[in-house]
Amino acid sequence: MYNRIILIGHLAGDPESRVTTTGSAVTTFRLATNTYAGVDDTGARKENTDFHTVVVFGKAAETAKTYLQKGRLTQVEGKLHHRSWEGNDGQKRTTSEVVADSFLMLGARPTADVGEA
Repeated sequence: MYNRIILIGHLAGDPESRVTTTGSAVTTFRLATNTYAGVDDTGARKENTDFHTVVVFGKAAETAKTYLQKGRLTQVEGKLHHRSWEGNDGQKRTTSEVVADSFLMLGARPTADVGEA
């Protein structure tokens, strides 16, 4: 069996970081990827956008926290992971996420919006 995923997309928001009770760094971010979906009746290109939750651990998590930001084109490589838990309301919750082994920042660094310092 083989569980491997490679995604290239833009960060949908700034990464969120935390430290586990054992002292390990964890950074989470959402990656938006586009898939070509043909053309519409006017001949305009159509795309579908998917959002993926990416989790990075350890030293890579610290690097992601420091250098990744919303809009940054990024390649992520890792494995697809499914987990479930019981919410505070007693309902079972499930999620799928990419546990990244590595990531690569692509393209130029995004520039600040006009008026930002």
